[in-house]
Amino acid sequence: MTAEKSSADKTAGTSIQSLLRSNAKLVVIAVAIAVVIRLFIAEPRFIPSNSMDPTLHIGDRLLIEKLSYRFHGPHRGDIVVFEPPPQLQAVGYRPEQAFIKRIIGLPGDTLTVHQGQVYRNNQPLTEPYILSAPNYEMNPVTVPEDALFVMGDNRNDSNDSHIWGFLPMENVIGHATVRFWPPDHLGTV
Repeated sequence: MTAEKSSADKTAGTSIQSLLRSNAKLVVIAVAIAVVIRLFIAEPRFIPSNSMDPTLHIGDRLLIEKLSYRFHGPHRGDIVVFEPPPQLQAVGYRPEQAFIKRIIGLPGDTLTVHQGQVYRNNQPLTEPYILSAPNYEMNPVTVPEDALFVMGDNRNDSNDSHIWGFLPMENVIGHATVRFWPPDHLGTV
């Protein structure tokens, strides 16, 4: 009986070790998949300020899609998350302090703000998404190659391109696609 018990104990021990190894492999694979998805495909982000009101609110949580801009460039109106450009990093913003704004101008576009109206290429923009008309003036600027002009939807309370200039395209992390929190605002952005 003792030999049988010893053999049963060894079998049970081997089974537990096998199960632990198998589970460890699954955990490693799951972590690797999660890292790859976060680095290259999508990641969650939250809204820390009111600069995108009324479209996005403080505390909203979004899914930022990173893949599509590898196949095509950004579009006017896209809401993008980006690392602070060099001019903001020079005044103390850290690279990991991501910003979120709406693309207003692409390379070659000329933008100006005059009497509460944003103009792109001398045409006034129809912007039903903004909180209120800008209460500032901005002289015409032309977006250079490999850059974007971005603005918050809360035009009068947004640290954006009208203050610090152009956003290098290389700073874009991804495109805001889905709001998943709060649940009553679940949907596309």
